[in-house]
Amino acid sequence: EVQLVESGGGLVQAGGSLRLSCVVSGFIFDDYVIGWFRQAPGKEREGVSCISSGDGSTYYADSVKGRFTISRDNAKNTVYLQMNSLKPEDTAVYYCAGANTVYAIGALEEYEYDYWGQGTQVTVSS
Repeated sequence: EVQLVESGGGLVQAGGSLRLSCVVSGFIFDDYVIGWFRQAPGKEREGVSCISSGDGSTYYADSVKGRFTISRDNAKNTVYLQMNSLKPEDTAVYYCAGANTVYAIGALEEYEYDYWGQGTQVTVSS
């Protein structure tokens, strides 16, 4: 059974930091691109960041570049999203997702991702 389990969300003041974790089981972690997406109330889900299998290349949405850092620990089947300098507009449910084949990795297209977690809430107060 494939599982992606997010954790680390919570309530933080603007300017603060959180680190999200995504623990994966049920597929060969090293072979998958892992992405983070988010969905704010009343808005469509959007791609935030992803990290490739293989060389571990990273990609970020413009809205989070310079503030968020994605990393992966293949020994622990875990991907992290370090979020610094958080803003109220970062408030959303954050999802991690796994993709075996991605044709446009930097585009962060959710239709390319095969498996999804249940999400973790991040709330940034002003």
